Amino acid sequence: MISYTGLFDLAGKVAVVTGGSGFLGKHFCRGLAEANASVVIVDLNAADVSAIVAEINQEHAGKALGLVADITQPAVVQKIVADAVDHFGGIDILLNNAAGKGQDLDLYFAPFEEYTLQQWREVMAINIDAMFLMAQAVGRQMLKQNRGGSIIQTSSAYGIMGPDNRIYEDSWYLDRQINTPAVYSTSKAAVVGLTKFLATYWAKNNIRVNALVPGGTESGQNEIFQHRYGARIPLGRMANAPEIVGAVLYLASDAASYVTGHCLVVDGGLNAW
Repeated sequence: MISYTGLFDLAGKVAVVTGGSGFLGKHFCRGLAEANASVVIVDLNAADVSAIVAEINQEHAGKALGLVADITQPAVVQKIVADAVDHFGGIDILLNNAAGKGQDLDLYFAPFEEYTLQQWREVMAINIDAMFLMAQAVGRQMLKQNRGGSIIQTSSAYGIMGPDNRIYEDSWYLDRQINTPAVYSTSKAAVVGLTKFLATYWAKNNIRVNALVPGGTESGQNEIFQHRYGARIPLGRMANAPEIVGAVLYLASDAASYVTGHCLVVDGGLNAW
């Protein structure tokens, strides 16, 4: 007899999470470990990676491996896969989650009319090029293993709809006025396109590929922004980071065994209006 709650158990599974020590990433890694998966945490900041690995291993001994790596480099991506396989024996889940703003926030938040091609390419290199590299390398490993797998790619509400720029007036984050630049929306829309392609491409191999589409999440924005954003949401507020984790666990697990090519939107109802 089927245990329906047991379908969510990730025991024996190995998950690779890029951007794994970031604001959302660390919550995803904790959730995967609590669901009994072994987790390979990939990110650029060595101190942050070490901290989340130590935290998870304290609660779930031996479940976390940290790798400090630049996933825009093909050779580095190949080594991530090799290290994960050497340490845990295979890869069953990829959470393609890393994203970036580049080195200069002034250039990142510049008006569209003044945006530089160099800045555009710098953001695209992490938001979509690295996602391609990770999906390619992990997908190749999943094909070799011949046991299927789940690939989850983090998009955004602004990858499926345009931003309401009125909410950014007098809105501050990271000690500066912010906006959603075109490069962000474009890269996150590309995530959806890549996801749908790979879902059909690898379906015959039982490799499921889905997109996680979170809405705005509280991470230090000022009250003006939170109020204006919340006014656009049927549930009346921004998300809290732990509220996104359940969607990841579902897509990673056998509970979603017949779900592929899907955009799982977790946005408080934003796209319903």
